[in-house]
Amino acid sequence: MIEEMVSPERAREIVLSHVAHMPTETVPLLEATGRVSAKELTADIASAPFAHAAMDGFALCADWLSSASEQTPVRLKVVADVPAGSVYDGPLTSDECVRIMTGAPLPDAADSVVKYEVVKVEQGDGKTGSVVAFTTPTETRSNVREAGEECHAGDVIVRPGELIKTAGVGFLATCGILEVDTYARPHVAILATGSELVDPDTVPTPGKIRNSNSYALAALVQETGGIAHILPIVEDTMDALAAAVRDATANADFVITTGGAANGDYDFIKQVISELGDLYLTTVNMRPGKAQAFGLVNGVPVFGLPGNPSAAYVGFHMLIRPALRKMQGFSHFEHSQVKAALTTGQKKKDPRRIYLRATLVKDANGGYLVEPAKNQSSGLFGPIQRSNCLAILPEGTGDHSAGELLDCLLLDIPEELVL
Repeated sequence: MIEEMVSPERAREIVLSHVAHMPTETVPLLEATGRVSAKELTADIASAPFAHAAMDGFALCADWLSSASEQTPVRLKVVADVPAGSVYDGPLTSDECVRIMTGAPLPDAADSVVKYEVVKVEQGDGKTGSVVAFTTPTETRSNVREAGEECHAGDVIVRPGELIKTAGVGFLATCGILEVDTYARPHVAILATGSELVDPDTVPTPGKIRNSNSYALAALVQETGGIAHILPIVEDTMDALAAAVRDATANADFVITTGGAANGDYDFIKQVISELGDLYLTTVNMRPGKAQAFGLVNGVPVFGLPGNPSAAYVGFHMLIRPALRKMQGFSHFEHSQVKAALTTGQKKKDPRRIYLRATLVKDANGGYLVEPAKNQSSGLFGPIQRSNCLAILPEGTGDHSAGELLDCLLLDIPEELVL
């Protein structure tokens, strides 16, 4: 069933309901950075595997320093040096301590570490054979990182659906995991349509323009985690577009076309999707980007974006990016948003929801200000390049005054960040 002129939220629901997770694949740990784990990952050993010194100092029993003060310092003999990677298995008496480095195992005979800076060296150089003085008591287990502080053997350290961040890579390495089962990155075919288009390495002749949308969309796909494939330009005929879409769906996991999404004499993508498969979406109540065609061909999602750069850009962020994220196992699909005060008034005669390309900054009081780009033409890339958000003028008509608070979608931060 085709739904026409739906809200952006309903359009996103339609698209997400027709895309599924990619198959899983096993990748080396570093390649899993920024991707979603498809399986539960467990630790093979405890982390830390043993109690160890949290800083350079002297290992001893806290009870031995209970009477320590400036007037009555407690003096201990240093009987060993324990650098990281070494172990001291010997005994300790109440007049002895061990010089220990950060990360070295805490001797079984000790229960605390006193940091080096607060200890006075009275004889020697602080190493084995020296005498050191303590002027304050310490607590049991002070400056000690315990065995299993972060996890124990068998503990789940990454859950299915969890994003593996850079710190997570280190955590997994600590737990002996060097391969991760994750969702495959979708291969996305990009088809620019239009007999007026030429490749960017060609100087356009009269009536021709360079194909820039394919490159912008490919960059958006890569930014979203997909693998972009820019296919040859498709001329404005029904047969040419049908053949290109048929071939693309045979080799890609997702197909994006740009141009030909409206109802002009040379706009064919809706008809192509309908004849080759199932068409579910044709128009969205937003500007730019009212014409948005979506359906399945050979079971592959096919999305027809408008040809105007801003319309294609907004359509991608609102509808395609969520779909590609779902395919990769992500669970957050909406951009975070903040409220910001308009710096300049905006007249609104179009009843659709309008996404203004805009720049968000903080004012002197810590609040947000949003300045819409002066030129909101949907045919321009420049205002998008210089923007960091989309300021929303809600459905309906009427002017919006300077100082009015608008919802602003943040484009440069992960959807997982909740503000």
